[in-house]
Amino acid sequence: TLQAKETNALKGQFHLDEVVKIYVPSTYNVDEPIDNTPYVNQSLETFSKMFGGATAIEGTGAWVSDEDKLVKEKVTTVYSFAEDLDKKSINAVVAYAKSLKEEMKQSAISLEVNGKMYFIE
Repeated sequence: TLQAKETNALKGQFHLDEVVKIYVPSTYNVDEPIDNTPYVNQSLETFSKMFGGATAIEGTGAWVSDEDKLVKEKVTTVYSFAEDLDKKSINAVVAYAKSLKEEMKQSAISLEVNGKMYFIE
């Protein structure tokens, strides 16, 4: 089977089991559009120092407002794979997310750890 071939071909290869992602908004003070490049670069640098490397992907996020309207916003996901997300590294990531939230004057910053989404308020 394909799965058995992939398992055999990858057996013994170095791999990273865990992933952490931070969603960098493109707004300041909740709803003022900005160029988020400095914040993305800061996140790339922070994650690279923490985990040895990072990747940024631009996308569009959306949600339905209280007035039942679709609200869309550009967002950049910065992520790193990690060998071991221990308590110390998770605490450092959460502290960084809190500082980004304050710096960008957001109500929350989205943080994803191993497929689970957290809203850092």
